[in-house]
Amino acid sequence: MAKDSYLVGLIGSGIGPSLSPALHEREAGRQGLRYLYRLIDIDTLHVPPEAVGDLLRAARDLGFDGLNITHPCKQLVIEHLDALAPQAEALGAVNTVVFDTAGRATGHNTDVTGFAASFARGLPDAPLERIVQLGAGGAGAAVAHATLTLGAGRITVVDALPERAAALAAQLNRHFGDGRAVHATSDRLPGLLTTADGIVHATPTGMAAHPGLPLPAELLHPGLWVAEVVYRPLETELLRAARTLGCATLDGGGMAVFQAVDAFRLFTGREPDAAAMLADITDLAGASRSPAAGKR
Repeated sequence: MAKDSYLVGLIGSGIGPSLSPALHEREAGRQGLRYLYRLIDIDTLHVPPEAVGDLLRAARDLGFDGLNITHPCKQLVIEHLDALAPQAEALGAVNTVVFDTAGRATGHNTDVTGFAASFARGLPDAPLERIVQLGAGGAGAAVAHATLTLGAGRITVVDALPERAAALAAQLNRHFGDGRAVHATSDRLPGLLTTADGIVHATPTGMAAHPGLPLPAELLHPGLWVAEVVYRPLETELLRAARTLGCATLDGGGMAVFQAVDAFRLFTGREPDAAAMLADITDLAGASRSPAAGKR
């Protein structure tokens, strides 16, 4: 028989302002489910990211049905799992863990499908021949896979850690074919953005703890589209600057919703109402006007 009661949670750093609990619990309420979504903040617990394995085991022992995983634990959690779904294995990053009835933990990644669905909905006609992506962490890996899956010609990955950008580009080429991804240092951004079709931003810049722009505003121009991963605030400084110039833009709210849609389905086996959850994110994000952490 299908369950009508679920206990899930989110492990990460600085996740107090996350909208995931409300998104999941609102949808569960519409479906008549008892659904408790707990935040497990490593900062509040005063434990390092490497403690994710202990937290995972504790959640399993306490009867959790599943967990969402966010920065900085999306890659660290992998060694503590019993199995990986193909998407998560290809990325080397996990944002959703499901416990089966035997207590086995399987890692999934709904960031990929979440960004792809959001992009297809919000920028359906955007040219995809040349993309510059800022950020090569767990979220960066997910959105790069998503944009290449959507048919992007080539992605240039730029990260504050050049070796991380190089590693992601190599991984993308192994998965999608040689030449689909390259890496570059930030000093090359002026030349890259002159000929780029769009920018995907996948760093923490724009959140409350990391205010500001991820690149000099003068590098933006009306010929670019700009897609954001941060969703609180829905209008980051980057999106504000881009819209002022007339760029087509995509905020991070859609990705937050569609990854939650997929996670809810994995946790419960039930089909969520994506349209209602999109309305929820606008309502929830608007209820708190002060910029806050965008971790899911």
